[in-house]
Amino acid sequence: ARVGRNTHSCAPPTVLALVAMTSLSALAFRGYTRGTLRLSFAGAPSSVRRVGFAAGAHSMTTRMPLLPHRRTSEAAGCARHERIMRLHSKAGAEGAGTKAAEAAAAAATKQKGGKKNAKGGGESKEAGGVITPRDQDYSQWYLDVIAEADLIENSPVKGCMVIRPNGMAVWESLRDDLDRRIKATGTTNAYFPLFIPQSFLSKEAEHVDGFAKECAVVTHHRLRSREDGKGLEPDPDAKLEEPLIVRPTSETMIWYMFKNWIQSYRDLPLKINQWANVVRWELRTRPFLRSAEFLWQEGHTAHATPEEALETSKQMLDVYEDVARGLLAIPVIKGMKSETERFAGASETFTIEAMMQNGWALQAGTSHFLGQNFAKAFDVKYSTDSEADRDYVWATSWGVSTRLLGALIMTHSDDNGLVLPPKVAPTQVVLIPIVKASGGEEVVSFVSEIATRLRAAGIRVHVDDRPGMRPGAKYYHWERRGVPFRMEVGARDLKKGSAFCARRHDGSKTPMQITNEDGTFRDVAAQVQEELDSIQASLLENAEKRRDERIFRVDSYDQMKQKLDKEEYGFFLVPWAADNDNEEAIKQDSKATIRCYPLENQDEAEGKTCFYSGKPATHMAIFARAY
Repeated sequence: ARVGRNTHSCAPPTVLALVAMTSLSALAFRGYTRGTLRLSFAGAPSSVRRVGFAAGAHSMTTRMPLLPHRRTSEAAGCARHERIMRLHSKAGAEGAGTKAAEAAAAAATKQKGGKKNAKGGGESKEAGGVITPRDQDYSQWYLDVIAEADLIENSPVKGCMVIRPNGMAVWESLRDDLDRRIKATGTTNAYFPLFIPQSFLSKEAEHVDGFAKECAVVTHHRLRSREDGKGLEPDPDAKLEEPLIVRPTSETMIWYMFKNWIQSYRDLPLKINQWANVVRWELRTRPFLRSAEFLWQEGHTAHATPEEALETSKQMLDVYEDVARGLLAIPVIKGMKSETERFAGASETFTIEAMMQNGWALQAGTSHFLGQNFAKAFDVKYSTDSEADRDYVWATSWGVSTRLLGALIMTHSDDNGLVLPPKVAPTQVVLIPIVKASGGEEVVSFVSEIATRLRAAGIRVHVDDRPGMRPGAKYYHWERRGVPFRMEVGARDLKKGSAFCARRHDGSKTPMQITNEDGTFRDVAAQVQEELDSIQASLLENAEKRRDERIFRVDSYDQMKQKLDKEEYGFFLVPWAADNDNEEAIKQDSKATIRCYPLENQDEAEGKTCFYSGKPATHMAIFARAY
């Protein structure tokens, strides 16, 4: 529905919204696909425009059940809402569109009052898509946050995602920081082929068993036109002599090369890292957390002794913990995996486990001690001092992926959208000049000087000086994208030599004095950096508090099961007698798995009995529901 630019007689906007919502909500009962309805009021009188605005075109949006392929592409900005629809296509139960309509209608009614913020910008919470509250539907909330922040978009290939510039910028920030840390351990980067001969995987029995069901296979190197002229087909004459596996992980290819690179003890240790994409054909996908293709880094090392290899795998676990805590503000628990959760082909798997806001666990990174399994499979030996004997090398592998971005979103974000810690945020500070018809040049000049000083100090800053867009719409835009710190400068702020500042993670607002009484600039970069450091520390503190409140110590399996049945999720730290059959029985009965044997708690197992079998405990284990 569009109100014409010259139309000044129309029903109140809330009535229009409610009529449209009520009519279209009825379609939910006919089983139509959930889509997006955008009501646009571009050029309408101010009484109509109060419904909301986005990017200069005033509009209100709510998700509605619509006919397939009947998206309102002619409405301004609908492309972003089509993306929301596609992201939501695999999530949400029937009738959820009606709930979203009711929520949007209530929001529109509330907005009708046109409440202004302290800066007169008139912030609108209905400018874009509705974000489902976490306590209503956590999975849908996750999808909504991703869509509103423009992080990814579904691709035409099922299970594969397009990482949009906003999402890629966060990944690059994480990647660049981690790459520096990896290189500091003496590791160098390389790149290996995307395609792996099928025979390579079969050389390590456990490895092939672990990945066989997830492998994508290339069988032909050329296509041809079909005889009936309808499309293409594999050319029978182009069938490969040996099928190629699209890289699910690179151990086999790298160890094939290591055989050529390692001859003597002088070649050890050999430490190689690769930044690449991998393909694991997942049937049930979730953005960032589980997809058919994803980005990651994988490190592979070879050593002369098992002690050195084991030490390296633990060292890299510490690196991952430092990245999670120090960069992403995500507290993690370091531990060892149980035998059933161990990486295919590994002797030991170490992990960092994070807790999301809903109490579910997420494996954030792993480091594997591979023993000599791959060295024996690919005959990788080295000669010692005497040159008389050749011994198999000892190995490790370790990696993290774009899965960390999913952990980042679910650890910090809120019902208003994405929240990013300053250290990983591509834009740490957004500066918004509030310019009126006259006197705007001085405000713009003042903001420009602030930005210059911040950039000189290494702070990532963006000046949002888009014309024709009200300040409130800009606040909304950057709030949805998780920018940690916002600074607004208007004419009154300029007279005071100050800026009005807002912190994204807690919504607190305060003025910041930028100049002295004589007009000279204070050290604005130091003031802003102090704010950013405070935000980073606060996010980590809040996440640790949430996690610690959900670490439960229970005496019996029944106690854990009762909590899980009541959806009281968290980490259950319990004494455990290692038993693969019992572990599988618990998984089938409660959907909880052993996330790890936490390294710092293993001495507590002595003298205790297993919470499930009653046998003497061999470990302290953390059970949890997990992504």
